[in-house]
Amino acid sequence: MSASELVFKSASELATLIRDKQVSSAEVTRAHLDRMAEVEGAIHAFLHVNEGAVDAAKAVDAKIASGEKISELAGVPVAIKDILCTVDMPSTAASRILEGWIPPYDATVVARSREAGLVPLGKTNLDEFAMGSSTEFSAYGPSRNPWDTDRIPGGSGGGSAAAVAAFEAPIAFGSDTGGSIRQPAAVTGSVGFKPTYGGASRFGAIALASSLDQVGPVSRNVLDAALFHDVFTGYDAKDSTSLNYNWPSMAEAARLGAKEGSLKGLRIGVVKELNGEGFQPGVKALFNELVELATAAGAEIVEVSAPHFDYATAAYYLILPAEASSNLAKYDAVRFGLRVAPNEAATIEEVMSATREAGFGPEVKRRIILGTYALSAGYYDAYYGSAQQVRTLIQRDFENAFAKADVLISPAAPTTAFKIGERVNDPMAMYLNDITTIPANMAGIPAGSIPMGLADEDGLPVGVQIMAGIKKDDLMYKVAATLEALLAEKHGGSVLDKAPRSYALKGGAK
Repeated sequence: MSASELVFKSASELATLIRDKQVSSAEVTRAHLDRMAEVEGAIHAFLHVNEGAVDAAKAVDAKIASGEKISELAGVPVAIKDILCTVDMPSTAASRILEGWIPPYDATVVARSREAGLVPLGKTNLDEFAMGSSTEFSAYGPSRNPWDTDRIPGGSGGGSAAAVAAFEAPIAFGSDTGGSIRQPAAVTGSVGFKPTYGGASRFGAIALASSLDQVGPVSRNVLDAALFHDVFTGYDAKDSTSLNYNWPSMAEAARLGAKEGSLKGLRIGVVKELNGEGFQPGVKALFNELVELATAAGAEIVEVSAPHFDYATAAYYLILPAEASSNLAKYDAVRFGLRVAPNEAATIEEVMSATREAGFGPEVKRRIILGTYALSAGYYDAYYGSAQQVRTLIQRDFENAFAKADVLISPAAPTTAFKIGERVNDPMAMYLNDITTIPANMAGIPAGSIPMGLADEDGLPVGVQIMAGIKKDDLMYKVAATLEALLAEKHGGSVLDKAPRSYALKGGAK
């Protein structure tokens, strides 16, 4: 098998080839590094490349040669969103204020992936401190969508989704605060899941909004995401919000769903408030086709109403900035990170001001100001307190919906990928791009996106969101795998089978 063919294999396929010694992990890793060198000029998915990747792969090969027991994904390359701390690569959160910072520890999820023998390829691009829906707010320039390099790959985790969709990495770490795994997955034709809040450790994940952030997998199919999920999920004493729960295998659930290929007896709730005005016609058409497909496969379709979802975006954009303003207060030019002194006699206040002016980008400054205002004396109850009350109502809406349905579905994003620059100066338009994904974060439930086709009007990918109840991540994976199998049967393959594999695209490399 040629090196160029390896990059188009799934993570599970690569793992089998490596385990059976048909190919080495070092060969697989080199193939992906070569692919990165070939396409990064057009895609810009990565901020840092791991210089020790091949050596890490060789260590896995040595374990296999000695007969040592290895994990199911051992030797498979993985991309790491640059919101996660790594001891051997800079961790910048795509911000100038952390430029060049190398942490003294790995994030727990990264450490677990290393222990399982996965090979880090590098760190992927994102909106600065994960604030954005397009990756245009990265201090190091935007990533681009492999389907059309004039378009965004989603955000904040556009780098991870673009790397997977461009065949630079078979799997990647993402993080999801209000849709930053699912929305990029939807617009790039990849697969992404957010676990139940507390299901994956946040230790070593650079914080944006601590009550909303969650680490999850990005991949090209449901099984790969499930296998990866099993590697890094689970209780972590270093994370006070981590759930001490005996999680079932997500990979087993995904395999069962794909094998059964039936939704008989399953109640699927269609959320009335997540498929209305502002949704692109091609998105709505594909979603309606999916509902028909699910019905034909035996599912009972139930329309559910969640009236407080209409207030989710407004509440979210009070809670997130408030928590962000608190979390980002540590970047003070004293403890770590960038330090800018305007003159030799500058006071600490002047150094702090100059550092934050130089180190933070416009979106980060906007949200810090908004969050500080929402938390200020006299406004706390009116804004932050009221937003938390809305959050409780959203959680109750989910409880009521799950009393009527086993899982809920909606489009994962209201539109396909928009053009770079189209919404960057319109914060409200950018914020509304997360309208379908935000409620799941507000409630802490598991949610994922899988591709369901290409929109007629522009030929770009569209995703469907699958949501399940708290701690029912395995059900989410099972249903997602079943829908994936049904869609593949209907369309004669996956959406990414149709993805561009070279980058002389209509948008052209920039």
